[in-house]
Formats: sequence, C-alpha cells, structure tokens
Amino acid sequence: MAALDANTKNFISKLTFWRIWNMMKVYASFYLTKWLKRPVQWGTPFSVSIEPTTYCNLRCPECPSGLRSFTRKTGMLQVDFFRKTIEELKDELIYLTFYFQGEPYLNKDFLEMVAIAEAHNIYTSTSTNAHYLSDLNAKKTVESGLDRLIISIDGTTQETYQQYRIGGKLEKVITGAEHIIKWKKALNSAKPHVIFQFLVVKPNEHQIDEVKQLAKKIGVDEVILKTAQVYDYEQGNALIPENEQYSRYKKLGDGTYQIKNVLENSCWKLWHACVITWDGKVVPCCFDKDAQYQLGDLQTQTFKNIWNSEVYKNFRAKLVKGRKEIDICTNCSEGCEVNFSFDVD
Repeated sequence: MAALDANTKNFISKLTFWRIWNMMKVYASFYLTKWLKRPVQWGTPFSVSIEPTTYCNLRCPECPSGLRSFTRKTGMLQVDFFRKTIEELKDELIYLTFYFQGEPYLNKDFLEMVAIAEAHNIYTSTSTNAHYLSDLNAKKTVESGLDRLIISIDGTTQETYQQYRIGGKLEKVITGAEHIIKWKKALNSAKPHVIFQFLVVKPNEHQIDEVKQLAKKIGVDEVILKTAQVYDYEQGNALIPENEQYSRYKKLGDGTYQIKNVLENSCWKLWHACVITWDGKVVPCCFDKDAQYQLGDLQTQTFKNIWNSEVYKNFRAKLVKGRKEIDICTNCSEGCEVNFSFDVD
C-alpha cells in the first residue's frame, strides 16, 4: 500500500467524530434522495466556500469579476462577520474554500481569516492569480496555516498567458510561486500544498507539457489541468480546446456543441456544500455566480435555520423534480468536469 502524502495526512488530521458523523448523514441522505426521487436532507454541509471579495485585478473573459458584469453588490468580507459564521459552522465543517469570485488577496484581512479557521482545525484552501504574492505575503501565507494554495497559471509564456488572463503578468505568477516555496522551506512547513492550476483552453493547450516542467523547476507539489466553463458554447467558441478530453463540450455532426454531462435530477453539491457571498448571502453552489438564488442571509439568520428553511427545501425539491428548469444548472459540468492531476516529483 502506498504511503499517504503529507497533504492527505494533514486533511485526515482535521477529522473528528462529529465531523465524520455529519458527513455520513449527508452521504446517506443524498443517496436516499436519489433512490426515493424526493429530497431528504440530513446533517449540514461539510464543505463551504466563502467569498473574500468580488474585486479582481484581471479581466478574464469567462469570469463575472473579470467582465465587471455583476448585478449583485461588490465588496469585502469582514473579519467579525467571518468569525461569527465560523463559530456556527466549526463543529461539522471539514473543508473551507476561501474563494467564489474575485481575488482573495485583495482583502487585507484574508490571511487573518485563514488563521481563524486554522485555529478551529478546519482544512483551508484558496485560489489566486498570484499577483499579490509578494515576499511578505508569501511568508504570512505560510504562517497563517493555509492548507492548500491553488495558483492559476494558464500559460508558460506571456503571449499565451495573457490571452485568457487579460491584464496579467506571468512573471508575477512565477515569482509569487517561488516566494511561497522559499518560505515553506525557510519555516520548515509542509503547508500549504501548492498547486499549479492550468485552465485548458485552445490558446494554451499546446503548453500542457511545459507547465508540468515549469512546476517541477519551481518546486510546486501538484499540477491540475482544469476544463473551462464557457457560456456561449453552442455555436463553438474560440476557447474550446481541440483536444476533446480537456473540454466540457463535444462537437456534433452539424458543427454545433453540447455539454458532455447528462443532466440528472440530482446534485451532490447541493447536499454537501454551499457558497456564502462576502455579504452573507447563502447560495446553492459556485455556478450561481451572480447570486440569483439567494436561499438565506447570514446577516439576519442562523446558518442552520437557512439550511433547514422552506426556501432551501423548495429549491431541493425543484431540482429533484426537474433540474433543467433551473437556469444555473443548464451549463453545470457536474459529471463532466474532469480535472487531470499530476504530482510533481
């Protein structure tokens, strides 16, 4: 049997009896829902995404933050609100993602909030474009106890990188990653587990082997090749890769495209996870980027009251009855969002 790596051991160390018991209840209720074809919900989410900010320094073409296209309010997550929310979730919560939209490091209190979650032994993760990983921020990141750091690097040359990461500088990404690796070694820390995430699109798919080589050179732990969500895909899109294994969409005989996923009337994300916006709105999942389906407000309600509310129950019932009737589900990639992961030796 292969030995567990440091990241896996770290994750397992976060598990407690109550967290495992809650997770078992969530799994059981999800599969019972699939069998009965009516919603059954036990337990509370063991994976939550919380949004440090909606602001971003880049203008990526398929991102509401980049396009500045939100109709909801933009702003910054406040420490006091975060602390109150974590106090309520801490006993059952295993995995906390500091990301929804925006660039987390634009929130000056981001790493303080990571440290708060770490104090409760919650596994923490974030995704960044790495433009703010200065030497000081890298040191603070390692000291915060962050468990997993995803660095978006969508090209190995500036020319390729900037085709999707509009306004970005690849040099800053590489330097930021080097700062993190430097401080992990200096502080003798196994954390964070550093990932290069390569969003595979047509302009960069020829550089997949190169990004693996770059990751090895810098010393990051893992490379993930991520398939891209495209909003206007039916008639084709310049971002859809030629290599279909890296695409969420397949080309039909008439030249049009359709999503690979068969849209079943069930959704694992809706049972085990949820998203909390910077201002406390609870939404069903990461596909509700503009928070169209607000299921509650943590500024005025407790999380458990929201999770067990009639609004949430009705949304689950609507999904089980006919998922195609919910617009944020129609471009959902659950089941076809295959990411390719490579450990870096």
